[in-house]
This record gives sequence, C-alpha cells and structure tokens, in this order.
Amino acid sequence: MSEDLGLHLTGTVTSFDDYVALGEITDTSGRVWPFHCVSIADGTRTIEVGAHVQFETAWRVARVEAVDIRPA
Repeated sequence: MSEDLGLHLTGTVTSFDDYVALGEITDTSGRVWPFHCVSIADGTRTIEVGAHVQFETAWRVARVEAVDIRPA
C-alpha cells in the first residue's frame, strides 16, 4: 500500500455524487481511485463525470485516495 502513496497520475472521473461529495477516478492503467470533493484543487467541490484529470495519491481517512485533482 505504501507504494501507492505520492503517485502522479492521469485519468477520467468515472463517478461523482454531489449529494454525498464522493467520486472515483479511473487512471490510464484502469485502476480506480476514490476521492472526496475537498480534493478538487480549484475549490468548486464538484466535477463532471468524464472529465480528464491529473492527480496525486495520498492517505486519507483510512485509505489511499486521489488528491489535488486538476484538469489534465
């Protein structure tokens, strides 16, 4: 699991629920990364499904998640 920390990846937002503020990004290798809306870098707290993004990975609330999510 520690090998998953600090990765710099690109992918596509494959799910996002505005109500619960949770989503998933599928990276270019097919791995799925969960995220919370506070990890969207522009501060909007919402993101479109299908958006192409770049992100890093970090330990958040008992798991490794996508953070610092930005347009690719």
